[in-house]
Amino acid sequence: QVQVVESGGGLVEAGGSLTLSCTVSGLSFGDYAIGWFRQTPGKERSAVSCINWNAKMTYHTDSVKGRFNISRDNAKKTIFLQMNGLKSEDTAMYYCAVEESTYCRLEIARMAFWGQGIQVTVSS
Repeated sequence: QVQVVESGGGLVEAGGSLTLSCTVSGLSFGDYAIGWFRQTPGKERSAVSCINWNAKMTYHTDSVKGRFNISRDNAKKTIFLQMNGLKSEDTAMYYCAVEESTYCRLEIARMAFWGQGIQVTVSS
């Protein structure tokens, strides 16, 4: 049984930093790309960042480029999303999701497994 568990969310002031973690069990972790999505009430879920299986390729949506960094530790089966310079518009529920493949596609309907989500709130 595959489990995807996010941690590290919370409340932070604008300009601050948070690191989200996503630990995946129940599959061969190093064989899959992993992505982060976020969603606010009344809006569609959107892609934030992704890292491919060997960490040689990453993706960040334009609004977080230069502020967010994604990394992975395959030995710990964990993905990290380092979020710096947080803005109020980064406030959302953040979801970790496992791709069906080794590379990032970030197609919501084709993500294989999802976490329950974790809240990030940035106060201005």
